[in-house]
Amino acid sequence: MPTLLHLDSSADLRHSRTRVLTARFAEVWRNAGPDHLVIRRDLHRDALPHFPDPALHWPPRLRPAGAAPPLEAETLQRELIEELTDADVLLVGAPLYNYSVPSTLKAWLDYIHIPGVTVPFDGPTQPLAGRPAVVVSSQGAVYDPGTPQEGWDHAVPVLEIVLGASLGMAVTAVTVPLGLAETVPALADQRERAAAEFAAAQETLAALATKLAATPS
Repeated sequence: MPTLLHLDSSADLRHSRTRVLTARFAEVWRNAGPDHLVIRRDLHRDALPHFPDPALHWPPRLRPAGAAPPLEAETLQRELIEELTDADVLLVGAPLYNYSVPSTLKAWLDYIHIPGVTVPFDGPTQPLAGRPAVVVSSQGAVYDPGTPQEGWDHAVPVLEIVLGASLGMAVTAVTVPLGLAETVPALADQRERAAAEFAAAQETLAALATKLAATPS
């Protein structure tokens, strides 16, 4: 059964652009066939607890002597890792918050990025190597090359590092700028561009969902 793991992390439940875009991807995936399953985790509505113990950054065999993280945290970590490794495609809604990812998404990354389990450490462990990961990000303003804010986006790059370089997933990022054009007067002259790029992103994600839904697991 082809399975999509759909994560949202935007705190805006009414006007979030990433939520609209990830929903479009998930809709196309679901409509690809009755066997296409979507597992959704809303990291804002049901926020994960932050790590209660640094030992959780490691599997039991690599933890310091005497380490004893809470059992419920270990259980949650296993659940999240199994949920990820069972998915054929990962979809992540990741708006740019203060130049980085939302803290709710960072907590999820902390739980699933485990040396020797999901990323190589004492062996070639990388169970997600080659698995598609689609990152959908939105920016309030503009971070184009040549602008004063070039390089300030630390949301997509960190996901490309964690999901791509570390976990070995095949990451595709779709980013829409100017999410504040409708509400910030200084960006009003960019509204046409904002609307055009948002519409283009919907089409891009629909086409990508169609392609990945048709790819054998």
